[in-house]
Amino acid sequence: MPITYYLGLSAAMFILGVIGVIVRRNPLIIFMSLELMFNAANLVFVAFASFYQVLNGQLFVFFVITVAAAEVAVGLALMVAIFRSKHDVNVDKMNSLKG
Repeated sequence: MPITYYLGLSAAMFILGVIGVIVRRNPLIIFMSLELMFNAANLVFVAFASFYQVLNGQLFVFFVITVAAAEVAVGLALMVAIFRSKHDVNVDKMNSLKG
């Protein structure tokens, strides 16, 4: 398969992720859209690493997946804390850092 197929799929995934972050107001949907954008970038790294026969792209993907998992864990913990204090997780209403 040519690398352009992978790049096209990655671009479509990234655009869907950006649209999900911009349009939706639910924090869970925003996190899923961010993960979709991370996976689109990972697909590009793996495609180019496979095309050039180097392992740098796959190694970088391993670290990106690790950081993304940590980001989701911290983000979900923050959402639970915000829900416990404010009883709502609407992104538009979260404009203050006060408790």
